[in-house]
Amino acid sequence: MQTLFHDRRDAGAALGHELRGKPLRDPLVLGLPRGGVPVADEVAAALDAPLDVLVVRKIGVPGHEELAMGAIAAGGVLVLMHSLLGQLGIDRTTIDGVVQHETAELLRREREYRGARPFPDVRGRTVIVVDDGVATGATMMAAIRALRAMEAGRIVAAAPVVSRQAAGDLAELADDVAFVALPEPFYGVGAFYRDFRQTTDEEVRALLADAAARIARPCAVEPLERTAPWERGGIELPKTYPSAP
Repeated sequence: MQTLFHDRRDAGAALGHELRGKPLRDPLVLGLPRGGVPVADEVAAALDAPLDVLVVRKIGVPGHEELAMGAIAAGGVLVLMHSLLGQLGIDRTTIDGVVQHETAELLRREREYRGARPFPDVRGRTVIVVDDGVATGATMMAAIRALRAMEAGRIVAAAPVVSRQAAGDLAELADDVAFVALPEPFYGVGAFYRDFRQTTDEEVRALLADAAARIARPCAVEPLERTAPWERGGIELPKTYPSAP
């Protein structure tokens, strides 16, 4: 297998080149922390667009956390990979426990990256959601559903490398799917990078600050209320979860 990218910045530059050929009107670029943010930073620079983050947390299989059985996003969005849950026989109690744990981390990262700064108003806007790669698609699907609930106008799911299965699933939810490579077989996102070291919270904060300084116009449209919908009363998780098949 041939490595496709040196690091996330290299991958982001390649993805930005792909996106420059698309009709994107007044785009807002949202990176999925942590690894999606350096990729998104390069995309935002290529498009001369503002950069922000949309915090999404993968729900990993207990004991094999890198394997996503689902994902959560701000606003109580929950996506479950039903076929995987059925294969592994994972019950609702296990799902509930992981969801509660990851929700605490999601809220921590919201405070870490945004602080008192409000989430951008995405209503009617073209939003490009960027990750460093898409394997199962769970985190990207959660992000898309959260943006739909926020009434985003046009949603583009974008990543340097995407599995064929995930590309098909995302095409049903997003208005467009952008990628540099669609390899088959898919060995996991990290396999396509020479340098896939973990992105830190400090790096995410620095990238957001640099991007805000790079764009002369405001990075966000001030919403009618000072806080994002999920911040006004904390995240409200779904009262019930779809059962595994």
